[in-house]
Amino acid sequence: MITTETSQFSRECSAWRDALRSQREKIKEQKKELGLLASNETNPELMAEIGHLDNQFHIQLINIHDLRQAMKKHDQRVNDERKRNGGVLAEETVQHHENLFDDFQRLETTLHGVQQEYAYFIRQARVF
Repeated sequence: MITTETSQFSRECSAWRDALRSQREKIKEQKKELGLLASNETNPELMAEIGHLDNQFHIQLINIHDLRQAMKKHDQRVNDERKRNGGVLAEETVQHHENLFDDFQRLETTLHGVQQEYAYFIRQARVF
């Protein structure tokens, strides 16, 4: 068992979920922009890239949802353990928190890559 500041764990989970919520909203807006671009596009190469980016956005929205749900469940587990054990968390819970942070960082890196790909595409699409 590990004594730790459980409110810190909750604050971190909340901050991570907020960051993912922001990313989710950004991706939804970009999906709309892609849809508008696709509605007026006839170039097969651009349409293929639009399809690729739309798929990437869809996959990342699923990843965001899944990770946010895992964080929410973990936060509840932390709060339940805190109440049951007087603020003491099991090592497994602390390790799970660290794993969620690693997952969060990996997803942020992936999202950044997709955002760069989207920005590059938008710049290229304006050339056509």
